[in-house]
Amino acid sequence: MGSLDVGIRRDGLGHTSRRDAWWVYPSAVFLGLSAFVVYATWAAFQGNFFYFGLGGAHYLSPFYSPLLFWSNSGAGGPHSWFGAPPHWLVAISPALLILWAPGGFRLSCYYYRGAYYKSHWADPPACAVGEPRLKYRGERRFPLILQNVHRYFMYLALVFIFILGKDAWDAMWFTRPGGGREFGIGVGTLVLVVNVVLLAGYTFGCHSLRHLIGGGRDKLSGQPGHACAYNCVSKLNERHMTWAWFSLFWVAFSDLYVRLCAMGVWHDWRILR
Repeated sequence: MGSLDVGIRRDGLGHTSRRDAWWVYPSAVFLGLSAFVVYATWAAFQGNFFYFGLGGAHYLSPFYSPLLFWSNSGAGGPHSWFGAPPHWLVAISPALLILWAPGGFRLSCYYYRGAYYKSHWADPPACAVGEPRLKYRGERRFPLILQNVHRYFMYLALVFIFILGKDAWDAMWFTRPGGGREFGIGVGTLVLVVNVVLLAGYTFGCHSLRHLIGGGRDKLSGQPGHACAYNCVSKLNERHMTWAWFSLFWVAFSDLYVRLCAMGVWHDWRILR
């Protein structure tokens, strides 16, 4: 029986027969993630204007929470966990001590992997679109095998939700001019509360948390507690992409709001006294 040799054609980056605007989504993801990374990096290295306390308010930027040590400028001193930083940490922004945890959670997130693999690495940029690589390496080799630490970053991310929730609670109590504290709500209070809600929706909808709660069990019907928790996480997981994007930009806006209030550029309006 005769045979025919057919060469395999390897098309270059962007080659496709698709007629739709396939490039819109990866381009939007590239711009959105890049903008966040640039701003977050800049804000993390500032080491200042991350706490606003005028008018009795207590607003702490989520980029600096928990505040382990106050900054080299003295900002946030009364609200730091351990007071003054040791001499070898004086020149380091307080944000750099804690951002590796939520940053690692985002970077290794199952949704974000698919997003930035397409947008930043073009691996591939879209379905049925050519990529610049000749073979698929997967996540079984260095450095992508490090993505498997996502489940451990998830444990840290869960702790951060409660810490940020405490910050939102503190933002509801204003210091009176004569001493003592009173309940109130300012615009900054709402900003920090919304931030916690969005981050909680994103974190509690995590794929790893869903598997931890019920994904490894063959039968949930006989375990009503696990079944209820699994269903709740699954509902959040259905909109994991939406939670991911809204929480990403809101946490940056929360830092920006506190920063501009601390700089005197924006005025924080007191809604409820």
